[in-house]
Amino acid sequence: MSFELPQLPYAKDALAPHMSAETFEFHYGKHHAGYIAKLNAAIEGTDNAGKSLEDIIKSSSGGLFNSAAQHWNHSFFWNCLKPNGGGEPSGDLADAIKRDFGSFDEFKKQFAATCGGQFGSGWGWLVADGGKLSVMSTANADLPLAHGKTALLTIDVWEHAYYIDYRNARPKFIETIMDSLVNWDFVAENLKKAG
Repeated sequence: MSFELPQLPYAKDALAPHMSAETFEFHYGKHHAGYIAKLNAAIEGTDNAGKSLEDIIKSSSGGLFNSAAQHWNHSFFWNCLKPNGGGEPSGDLADAIKRDFGSFDEFKKQFAATCGGQFGSGWGWLVADGGKLSVMSTANADLPLAHGKTALLTIDVWEHAYYIDYRNARPKFIETIMDSLVNWDFVAENLKKAG
């Protein structure tokens, strides 16, 4: 079995002006596609060829882990975004955020600080862990799955995620995603699945 670049849940220009079609040409079309090409080359003719992406992530290390995890991370990230997104969540997700962070504003502050504070390349995450929500960052390709936690929301803070549109202004990129692009419906579905 080989892995394929997933279809984006929106057109490449649908998130403009917040995220340009040019960013998608590179981030999705080159970076994400590149991780998949490396992953497929690494698993061809091995026991990993029949495994699910999650099983490969849980049982691998080094280059194979990096390629598999980056495929998973990016596929997840695209679904965390939508045109006319952002704002505040509602329902059970809003209640869980208020319960575990005190308020949505406090969550937003902690999440932005966690994403923005990741040194170098990596990811900022909202996760479910033992029935409680928390925020965490991971370096490079690392992800909550490798730490027994369930990802609910992520922001990619590798430079290739924002440099075309935001240059070195990572905090502005994070703020724009939170205010205008977060797909809270997807995050709420992930919370439901987490139980």
